[in-house]
Amino acid sequence: MMAGSTYLAVISLACMSILTTIAGVALAIRFRESKIGISIGIGFSTGIMLLISFFELIPESVKEAGPLVTFATAGLGAFILFLLHLLIPHIHLIEEKNGVGAGTLKTAYLVVFGLILHDFPEGFAMANSYIASPSLGVLVAVAIALHNLPEEFAMAIPAVMLKNRRFLYGSAFFSALAEPAGAILGLVAVDFLPALNPLFMAFAAGAMIFVSFHELIPMAKRYGNFLLFSGGIASSVVIYLALSAFIKI
Repeated sequence: MMAGSTYLAVISLACMSILTTIAGVALAIRFRESKIGISIGIGFSTGIMLLISFFELIPESVKEAGPLVTFATAGLGAFILFLLHLLIPHIHLIEEKNGVGAGTLKTAYLVVFGLILHDFPEGFAMANSYIASPSLGVLVAVAIALHNLPEEFAMAIPAVMLKNRRFLYGSAFFSALAEPAGAILGLVAVDFLPALNPLFMAFAAGAMIFVSFHELIPMAKRYGNFLLFSGGIASSVVIYLALSAFIKI
């Protein structure tokens, strides 16, 4: 059994997502017409998720479980999330723009379900990376928290258009709880099956890679400003390198 301090540390780190989610929603209220901000933000979110997956979670898993098992498990993670997208009703992020035009409460609710579906594996990844190495866990947690700022800014637009701030902040808060819930699941899974932690990291990495290619990149294309999207990716690389240098000292 893991020490209670490990549970406390992981859950505390996961709860950063609640703060950055609320901040992202506040930005959506202030700059809801900013296509520039959305393009840069989606680029940043995409870059951070891919950097964490390819340069942190997958290498750590390869070191412990080997490349074949790691990549097979990452593929399984992507496939499982794909199945969940088919089975669970929600609005895909690339469809949000149409939803905003319709201005329906249904659209806003479905976007919230979509966010929960995307945030859950992030918490799972953070918990399992912390168990592998506390410094890695902190790096992943901070990077994901930063990624939530621009992502929530872009994704909150349908709810913003409802002009119901109570619903907006309430739905954002509950979607942010998906990350701590994912972290708790990751902790429990490793407590019962500690030898599988490298595979849990690979699984979470596959899920996040799927989100990036299936949701975020198509959404960026929909807004049609590749230069700004590329600038967001470039900024994510700078932030990632700075975090890596600072946290791993």
